[in-house]
Amino acid sequence: MVLKNRAKYAYFFITPFFLAYITFTLFPILYSFYLSFTELDPLGGTIKFVKFNNYIRLFTSGFFLQSFLNTLAIWIISIVPQLTLAMVLSLLLQAKWIRGRRLFRSIFYFPNLVTPVTIGVLFGMLFSHPGGAINNILLMLNLTKEAVHFENSPILSRMVIGLAICWQNFGYNILFFTAGLNSISSTIYEAAEIDGANAWQKATKITLPLMRPILIYVMITSVIGGLQMFDVSKMVFTDVPGDRTTTMVQYMYESAFERWQISFGASVSYGIFLIIAVLSLLSYRVVSGNPAPRLHKHQTIGGGN
Repeated sequence: MVLKNRAKYAYFFITPFFLAYITFTLFPILYSFYLSFTELDPLGGTIKFVKFNNYIRLFTSGFFLQSFLNTLAIWIISIVPQLTLAMVLSLLLQAKWIRGRRLFRSIFYFPNLVTPVTIGVLFGMLFSHPGGAINNILLMLNLTKEAVHFENSPILSRMVIGLAICWQNFGYNILFFTAGLNSISSTIYEAAEIDGANAWQKATKITLPLMRPILIYVMITSVIGGLQMFDVSKMVFTDVPGDRTTTMVQYMYESAFERWQISFGASVSYGIFLIIAVLSLLSYRVVSGNPAPRLHKHQTIGGGN
């Protein structure tokens, strides 16, 4: 009876969280969904219900499709070297002959502690035209005859932004890959060596299958986070011809808070949500694939019987 009376006081401690969640999270989500079906005049304060007009405009104007393609291109440019570098460095840092492994992990993780705005400004200065550090190095080594205008090139500008995002996040993924590698028992590798498995067989038949849950998590979070890129892409270059680096979130921000099309910006946000949900599901299906292969009772990894 005393425990039941004491349990009532627990509601007083969890009430502030739920009040904050309802006020600053749940209500904005529901209200923005309502606004996406209206036309809001922020100056006059009038709201007009327009049904699906904002969504029809969203998917027929072409600007949102362009921002999606920009986001997808930058994400692919950043995610491929990011995950590859993180996996390779994680495997190298598992080697016992490398000294100072904890120091290297800290150094690799450091860029993730830097704010995205700072990273965007840093890479913008490095690749600026004509006096950026990268251009000075290229001219000093006689690799180019004149300074490269990275901002004027759609491909180069996207590559620079992708490089900035890769540099920021590869150390973060090293933590997950290292945790996954540490969870694999060394006795499995020892048994595989006894069976005659080489390094490639151990990596493909032991490491990657057992790392699948970590790979699924990293891939899905990379999709969710990568498709919401905003700070770095906005700060690296400010005036790319043809808006070739305008991402979906940046397009939403400009629509809602620069052009004051609040209702249309709300519909853009739900368009982004739909795309992220679909691509996250696809990435899960692709990465999860078939279940990890099982060895038969008399079959070894090295191929012997």
